[in-house]
Amino acid sequence: MIRNYFKTALRYMLNNKFYSALNITGLSAGMAVALLIGLWIHSQFSYDRFLPGYNQLFQVKLNFDYNGDIKTQSGTSLPLIDELRNNYPEVKYASETDWGSQHTLVAADKKLNIYGLQVGKDFMKMFPFTLLKGDVNTALNDPNSVVLTASTAKSLFGDLDPVNRIIRIDNKNNIVVTGIMEDLPKNSTLQFNYLLPYTFAEQKEVRAQWANYSYPAYLQLQPGTDPEAFGNKIKDVITKHDPTHKIEVILHPAKDWRLLTEFSNGKASGGMIEYVRMFGLIGILVLIIACINFTNLSTARSEKRAREVGVRKAIGSRRKDLIFQFLSESMLLTFIAFLLSLVIIQLSLPYFNRLTSGNIVLPYSSPVFWAIMICYVLFTGILAGCRPAFYLSSIKPIKVLKGSVQAGKWSALPHKVLVVLQFSCSIALIISTYIIYQQIKYVKDRPKGYNSDKLLMTGSSEDLVKNYGALKNDLLQSGQITNVTTAASPVTYFTSSFTLSDWPGKKPEESLEMVTMAISQDYFETTGMTLSAGRDFGSDAGPDTLNIILNEAAVDRLRLKDPISQLITFNYSKNPMRVIGVVKNAVIGSPFFSVSPAIFVYNPAWVGSIIYRLNPGVNTHEAITKISGIFNRYNPSSPYDYQFADEAYETKFSLEVLIGKLAGIFSALAIFISCLGLFGLAAYVAERRKKEMGIRKVLGASVFDIWFLLSRNFLTLVVISCVFASPLAFYFLHEWLQKFDYRIMIGPAAFLLSAAFSIIITIVTVSYQSITSAMSSPVNSLRAD
Repeated sequence: MIRNYFKTALRYMLNNKFYSALNITGLSAGMAVALLIGLWIHSQFSYDRFLPGYNQLFQVKLNFDYNGDIKTQSGTSLPLIDELRNNYPEVKYASETDWGSQHTLVAADKKLNIYGLQVGKDFMKMFPFTLLKGDVNTALNDPNSVVLTASTAKSLFGDLDPVNRIIRIDNKNNIVVTGIMEDLPKNSTLQFNYLLPYTFAEQKEVRAQWANYSYPAYLQLQPGTDPEAFGNKIKDVITKHDPTHKIEVILHPAKDWRLLTEFSNGKASGGMIEYVRMFGLIGILVLIIACINFTNLSTARSEKRAREVGVRKAIGSRRKDLIFQFLSESMLLTFIAFLLSLVIIQLSLPYFNRLTSGNIVLPYSSPVFWAIMICYVLFTGILAGCRPAFYLSSIKPIKVLKGSVQAGKWSALPHKVLVVLQFSCSIALIISTYIIYQQIKYVKDRPKGYNSDKLLMTGSSEDLVKNYGALKNDLLQSGQITNVTTAASPVTYFTSSFTLSDWPGKKPEESLEMVTMAISQDYFETTGMTLSAGRDFGSDAGPDTLNIILNEAAVDRLRLKDPISQLITFNYSKNPMRVIGVVKNAVIGSPFFSVSPAIFVYNPAWVGSIIYRLNPGVNTHEAITKISGIFNRYNPSSPYDYQFADEAYETKFSLEVLIGKLAGIFSALAIFISCLGLFGLAAYVAERRKKEMGIRKVLGASVFDIWFLLSRNFLTLVVISCVFASPLAFYFLHEWLQKFDYRIMIGPAAFLLSAAFSIIITIVTVSYQSITSAMSSPVNSLRAD
């Protein structure tokens, strides 16, 4: 019986190649989009879950209470880590780390300037990345040891065995290779090229400073430990030792490191998970749109199949037999569409992986994958075919055999509802894509507050800091550079913050933390920032090391009406610091948010980045070549490395740009699938009304009259879809925009342009069939069966 069902289904499909092709194409596109989004979502949830015991692995974070405003940060204090490791039996392992940094590794003639971590003794036990050579228990015991990833070892030593070989680091120390680990998988939150023991550059005095919250930390709990109960147990550990601050210790589980990275009121509340949910919804919508196509095209042709149903019922077929018959047709088409969707995904994965910086593959060898795919095909087949099956099987045979099956007054209503539904979803996606791009453009066009044109940044090293005076002089003398300065971090982000304890007008019990940038002479001139009051730091380092410059946001936050010469006390210095100037706000943090209140301190010894501006009259490529020679002269142990400030600024939009591109791609596919269905329905309507069109032409109807007659119903449905889609899109996009301080206002343009685009697409889609019918000979139309 089942075999007969599928034979009949295959025969029907071959006899109706045009509509079968439309159904298969629409379904395959929808299934490909939904499956690709599903694979991407799975890749996001897979982060860090390959680690054994990841459920017991946590990052330690701190909640700071600033006047009722809870701020969460990843830095902790070293005494806290020692306390958790030594005095809490629930803790199996605990490790401090640094924030990660670039170091120059030299082996013979090979020189690499790459990113690595300094980690505590338990780190490799907590994060058991595959160790190819060496012992996880002893590899980092020696302060002058290093564990390399396989690719880093290959770059430094080629095919030689790297274990026990010497590497020169930062032209200062010799370290010994004690282990080689596999390259980290892409779905690891932590990424590095090598590991150094924390004792390599540890400052012994800070291990007793409870108030120095500058060190990331991780811990792994003993099996069976309740994380929530343990979190409640340790939340007040710091307050017991440092009662001057309201600080709560919290645990951030490994399963949330990728998806829940934004904190609100001290709790993880957002991050990548928002986009995972959004694209999950898009995948479901696109699949529903494809299924609506199948349903509409199948039920629209009910008159063609009514006679078949009538005959089958007359000779004894039961309704359930007919339901299985039509569902088997749906399953066959869905299976073919699924196979085609796999081909589409396989062809598109290289591009998709480049776009998302992912490493997604189709897991053909996984039984779980195929079990899910079987359910996926069954679900899609039933979803697409259930209405045609139940609708066609309900036709009364007596009406069919009398030739009285005609579309009733309300018979087209379900088709219209489904068309409105699918186009509402598609138009909502178009509106969303437009507004996402408008938001990105709006923020990109935001004044930075500094001039990023031809502004370069190079990471510092001990040799560069030691030779900075000569380096600066040679750069200026070269004619390629107009200004040079140093800072604790690049011009595109802050790396430090300090707690303010006193300032004019401070309220009782008020506390505040403010980002801080250490700079040297000519910083504001080099970056193009402008002072709005007071003076800049001068060349006299003595007095200016006790002076500070505030940005305008800091002046507003501190409520200083006349900031110049005011004294501010914060834990950067033991002495009160005097305000000598106010600089206009510059977007150094995230461009999507308000400018952070900031303090600039004069500290030429605190150098994390050398910042310099190219002469506007020089060729950039030639200038870089000449500059590299000067840097190599004073820093021979490290390769010359640089980054343009405008390129670094662009990276701040990487996630939103990716979301915009993906939304645009999926919106285009949704419209394509919807138009396939519209094209099929237009073809069917034109075929069904062929005689009517012939009569109208005989009576004098013009080509435009016939075109308008066939097209107006579809245009009306799309206009109705625009009306439904607009408030739906507005609701979700308004909520999305609320997460940004700097955001656009949603105006009518997005809705009007999306509506116009949808109407134009509809006209183009249905016009071929309408015009073909309008221009056909009425003689041929009247002869049609």
